[in-house]
Amino acid sequence: TQEYYQAMKAQFASELPQITTGFLPGYSKMSGSSHADWAFALPIFASYEVDILAKNRNKTKSTRKSYEVSQQDERAAHISVASAIGTTYFNIVRMDKTIELQEEIVSLRENLYNLEKLRYEEGISSSMDVVNSEKSYISAQNDLIELKKYHYTLLNQFAVLIGESPENVGSIKRKSLDEIECVRAIPSEISTEIITNRPDYKKAELSVEKAGLDVKVAKKEMLPAINLGGIALFNSDKFGSLLTTSTMLAGLGGGLLWPIFTGGQRVANLKIKKATYERILENYYQTNLTAIQEVNDSLYALKSDDERYNQLVKQYDLEKGNFALNQEKYNAGVISNFDLLRYQESLLSLEKQLDAYKTERLMGFIGLYKSTGSQL
Repeated sequence: TQEYYQAMKAQFASELPQITTGFLPGYSKMSGSSHADWAFALPIFASYEVDILAKNRNKTKSTRKSYEVSQQDERAAHISVASAIGTTYFNIVRMDKTIELQEEIVSLRENLYNLEKLRYEEGISSSMDVVNSEKSYISAQNDLIELKKYHYTLLNQFAVLIGESPENVGSIKRKSLDEIECVRAIPSEISTEIITNRPDYKKAELSVEKAGLDVKVAKKEMLPAINLGGIALFNSDKFGSLLTTSTMLAGLGGGLLWPIFTGGQRVANLKIKKATYERILENYYQTNLTAIQEVNDSLYALKSDDERYNQLVKQYDLEKGNFALNQEKYNAGVISNFDLLRYQESLLSLEKQLDAYKTERLMGFIGLYKSTGSQL
């Protein structure tokens, strides 16, 4: 962005008069003469292109559009980084909770495996049941290892995103997933006008305006250019009397230059700029349609995630109530500890799924924030 800003200032300088000066001391001795003298000269040159056709003004406007495009790129980068940070954070807190649940599942399956071996010794179950129980226990341990691996990767990614050393991942403070709730209502609909504030839409719009200015400049390059020039020369054999009117020589002139034949270069340049304008205009139309699609997709996805999450909450509440009834049955001696552990494992698995849906719902809000250009 700063590069484009300085380029805009550099182009603006071409609209102003250019003045150059210097200092030229010299020591001379004429042939056949024994006398040698010092001489001092101070030339000042000035030039200015009279911008009657506003060619240079259009060039400056074009570079300003490039600067404004870079500002939208910067804004898009901010939105992208903020979205990445939020998404990674929610995944981390989800993994915190998932690992806790998985550790409980590993412990449960270990108990089930030990109970299955006792049942086999009592002749209640077969050797196949023991093998299957052991496989289930090992599978739960492997899942826990994979979860911890993914969790560590997410922490490293998050540290980099917030500009922290990955070595300090253990000190990153965060809330638990149960503490995070999004109380903001989901909009029933979003006006398509909101896309006009998206960085990519504004960038496409500004790019069309810049391309239009470039076409104007290419046309004006084929017309005459009027240049004014001036010179002031101070020349003296004594340094002390250099800057006096008696030693000054000044002149002012102007001219008109018209490129009559350039081998088709300017015509080709004009055609290039027109073709570029058409391409950028088509890109603008495509950006418009894509932006509408992304907003609609993100809103629909958020509504679907919210509905799915709410349905699973109901299912989880029912499963939780069912587990409480089974605990009463176990206390009454109706079912065994083996059966109760099975019900508990089922409840924990459902809770893992519920946490996943909750996280997707939270990230759905981030998706909507990103697709609307941080307007929602």
